[in-house]
Amino acid sequence: MVRIISKENIKFKIVLVWLFRLLLIGAIIVDIIILNWLSLFIAVLALITTFIPNLLSDNKILYIPSDIQVIIIIFIFASLYLGELRNFYYRFWWWDNMLHTFSGTILGFIGFTLIYFLNREEEIDIVLSPIFVALFAFTFAVSIGVVWEIFEFTMDSLFALNMQKTGLVDTMWDLIADCIGSGIASYYGYKYLKKGQPSYFENTLKKVLTENEQFFE
Repeated sequence: MVRIISKENIKFKIVLVWLFRLLLIGAIIVDIIILNWLSLFIAVLALITTFIPNLLSDNKILYIPSDIQVIIIIFIFASLYLGELRNFYYRFWWWDNMLHTFSGTILGFIGFTLIYFLNREEEIDIVLSPIFVALFAFTFAVSIGVVWEIFEFTMDSLFALNMQKTGLVDTMWDLIADCIGSGIASYYGYKYLKKGQPSYFENTLKKVLTENEQFFE
């Protein structure tokens, strides 16, 4: 399959991604100067993570559409750079909820894609209904959110961090946001399977399915 992408679109995505990376590099330099080791670790981790989606696609390990790569990098930047390094979690009460909603949507899409692949396999006799596929996508995303909250609790307990912010209240709002985000992905996945309505969700899913068929031959 030949993918037709405008040069202007490619240039914009490249400039956007490298703008984020340069900001992270600047944060790394500042953290080294002021000896802020925790902030330095977060900035280095964020910078390394921005290269992973592109690295997977370039080495034909896992194809990730360029627009999805940008979305992932924006999420990394918003959570680690703006959230942790620029204290957006404390400046804006809704920042954490927004990111959890966003991550829930992405994880819901991933869960939907996984079960959709399995549902297409001819060797598997069971054909799943659209509602079950949507339900799996929802529970998959929410389960990942639960595991993350357990991780936050563990880190706070062992290393006296403050990942949970306000404790139980923060955890519950995070899980509610995860449910909302995964519900959005599940809803559009259901519409795609049930009614075949064209959407960004459908176009993105087709890109992922087409370019990663080597895993499901």
